[in-house]
Amino acid sequence: MPRYVRFATDEGPRYGVLEQTEVAVISPHPFAAHSPTGERVPVQGLVLLAPVIPSKIVCVGRNYRDHAAELGGEVPDEPLFFLKPSSSVIGPGDPIRLPVDLSSEVHHEAELAVVIGALLQRVAPEQALAGILGYTAANDVTARDLQRREDQWFRGKGFDTFCPLGPAIATDLDPGDLRIRCSVDGEVRQDGSTADLVWNVAELVSEISQVTTLLPSDVILTGTPAGVGPIVAGQKVRVEVEGVGVLENPVVDRAVDAMPVS
Repeated sequence: MPRYVRFATDEGPRYGVLEQTEVAVISPHPFAAHSPTGERVPVQGLVLLAPVIPSKIVCVGRNYRDHAAELGGEVPDEPLFFLKPSSSVIGPGDPIRLPVDLSSEVHHEAELAVVIGALLQRVAPEQALAGILGYTAANDVTARDLQRREDQWFRGKGFDTFCPLGPAIATDLDPGDLRIRCSVDGEVRQDGSTADLVWNVAELVSEISQVTTLLPSDVILTGTPAGVGPIVAGQKVRVEVEGVGVLENPVVDRAVDAMPVS
């Protein structure tokens, strides 16, 4: 089961297949025909980047009944979709930057992310899984106070750094029952399973493809289980998806430092 990673080099980002303590470099990338270059680099000291920079990130709201209930809402009659901009993507270890001048209540949301591997347009659910390259971990960081104020969620969901992704794209996973956990400074806050999704991965991919063409490298965030809560500067958020790995990001105020380059 290949696990693709994207990593930094002096010449720019490259892709490879994670193999225990080494990465076998590939060219050009996993979204097209590719082959091994013969180069191998040690994992130790490697700077992992977000495994993909998508053309679009389609998200699903209230796709776990327990999460809908904790926010005081019902599960909608059909999937509730919204978008996050690609500029919100960061990778493992990059800081989540809180917009303290605009929001005082930012929450973590651990999710399974679907990474599209083929052009998909108006596909049936039974065709959808064949168009998926793999899966990664995501944190749908949300300015909850802004989300509550507005019917459109762009402001609450779309800040720079509000979509950590990583550490790898795991292929050949069965998304039907994967454990999703989130902890903040070691305190477990979310512990759920994709078995509890209201709309499963195949159904979501199919529904989205009826509206917009999904392109290779696009990402779908499938929803978050109950337990979302606030994060503040100085904390570290850890998202773990079974079969994918661990995604960790420190939390800082937006005024600190310069933006990372992924």
